[in-house]
Amino acid sequence: MLALPVTLTQGEASSCLQTLLHGLASETSTQVVVVGTALQRFDSSALAVLLELRRQCAAVGKQLTVSGLPKRLSELAILYGVAELFPHNPATA
Repeated sequence: MLALPVTLTQGEASSCLQTLLHGLASETSTQVVVVGTALQRFDSSALAVLLELRRQCAAVGKQLTVSGLPKRLSELAILYGVAELFPHNPATA
């Protein structure tokens, strides 16, 4: 299971993505779960990080699901038309 940090804005996006990709390399399951319950301060960069993580998961034959995203980030994903790319995992909510 991977986790988003408390703050994920443009300034943190690159380092956060690198951390998540490092964690992805350690994942043995084909189902990768990213948890966003700690996320409190974010901008659209958070979606960009999740989109790239999803792309990297697909590249290695894994599926990304999300759990505990803040309501505002979920609404932003809907607004940008990418919400369906981040299936919700109710088992970790």
